[in-house]
Amino acid sequence: MSVSFRPIQKQDLEDVTSVYNYYVTNSTATFHLEPISEKEMAKSLDLEDDSYPAFIVLLNNEMVGFCYFNRFRKKEAYDISAEVTLYLKAKSVQKGVGKSTLKFLETQAHELGFKNLIGVITSENEGSIQLFEKCGYSKAAHLKNIGVKFNRTLDVVWYQKEI
Repeated sequence: MSVSFRPIQKQDLEDVTSVYNYYVTNSTATFHLEPISEKEMAKSLDLEDDSYPAFIVLLNNEMVGFCYFNRFRKKEAYDISAEVTLYLKAKSVQKGVGKSTLKFLETQAHELGFKNLIGVITSENEGSIQLFEKCGYSKAAHLKNIGVKFNRTLDVVWYQKEI
């Protein structure tokens, strides 16, 4: 198994949006209620901002997902911290790709000067929680009844790792 990464480019937006929209319509991994457009995805990823890069995840040179950094909070004092996000095609989960992706993001974060990484996860997303815990992240917050999707009220947990 060979996991590699490359920066997301504009021509990747269709594939990236497709992976994301799978989770919009089939899970509570994201709180979007309706599929988003490529334009919305481009805005979310902000491909022009090198401070918070985004990457394609490749397994044996096949695109299997994407990952990116996002600003944790808008106030400058928080700029030593970043939110990390990853989405993998359903066929690529539980194969070590997520673990490789988080390790890659941590290396990138260190080079970018971040000191903290935060994962924001729906509390019922046990796969993501297990992944973050296996990679050394600790539960830092539990926000109860914070969102509604599929007519269910959901909790969100924050996982943090100091790097």
